[in-house]
Amino acid sequence: MKLGIINSAFHQAGVDTVAGLEHIARIGFDSVDLFTEALTITAAEKRAIAGACERHNLPVVSLPVVATGLIDFNDPVREFHLARCKRFLDLAAEFRASNILLVLGEYLWQREVIPAELQWGWAIETCRILGDYAGGKNLDIALELEPFRLSLLHNVDAMARFLEECAHPRVQANIDISHLVLADCGPDLLPRLKGRAIHVHISDCDGKVHGDLPPGRGIVKFSPYLQAVKDLGIEGAVSIELEYSPDPARIVEWVEEAYRETDRLMRLNGLRG
Repeated sequence: MKLGIINSAFHQAGVDTVAGLEHIARIGFDSVDLFTEALTITAAEKRAIAGACERHNLPVVSLPVVATGLIDFNDPVREFHLARCKRFLDLAAEFRASNILLVLGEYLWQREVIPAELQWGWAIETCRILGDYAGGKNLDIALELEPFRLSLLHNVDAMARFLEECAHPRVQANIDISHLVLADCGPDLLPRLKGRAIHVHISDCDGKVHGDLPPGRGIVKFSPYLQAVKDLGIEGAVSIELEYSPDPARIVEWVEEAYRETDRLMRLNGLRG
C-alpha cells in the first residue's frame, strides 16, 4: 500500500499548500490526500497543486469532504450539499484521484424530534445519487467512521449495515484506526468490511477523545489493526491524519515523526516495501 498524508496537517499550521506538498514529497510520502474546498478553489490554485504533484511524483489519492447537510431535514440543504459533493467529485477527477472521503455527520437533536430512520434514509438516498455520479467518473466514495456517540456511522456494525442497505458498488468504507479504537471496535471486526473498504487513515489517540496524533504518541496498538487491513487486501493508501499541531512552528518535525513511525509500522506488518 502507499503511505500518504492529508495535507491539512500543514494547512492548519498556516503553511502554503504548495510548500506543504513540497515538504510531503521531500519527507518521502508516496501520495497525498488533498484538503481543499471545491466551491472556492481557483484555477490558479489547481494549476499550482497539479504542477507541484507532477514535479514531485506525488499522486493525489483522495479528497476529504465533510458534508453534514446530506442528512439535513430541509430538501434545499440536501440538494446544495449534493451539488457541492459533485463538485468535489469533479475536482477529484481533475486531479486523477481515486476517491472522495465523505463524512456524513451526526443525528440532529440527540435523535429526538426528527426520527433517526429519516436521517438514515436521507443518507442512503444521497449516497446512492453520489455513487451514480462517481461511477460516471470512475471514482469511489469512501465513507468515514466517526467515533462520536451520535454519528450515523459510529462503529463497524453501523458501517456494515449502511453499506449493505446502500448497496452501491461505488460507495465503500474508509478504515480509520484511531476512530476504531475510540469506538471500541477491535481488529477482529474488520473482516465484516472485506471487499467494501478502499482507504485507510492512521493516527494515534489517548483512547478517550479524538486526537489524531502521530503514531507512538498515544495508546493505540497498531499491529493487529494493520494485519487486519493487510488481510482485507486493500490496494489503496494508508494516509496519516494529524490534527492541529501543539507547536505549529515545528509542524515539519511533527509530520516527519509521524512519517517515520508509520513507515516502520507498515514495513513491520508487510504493508510497505
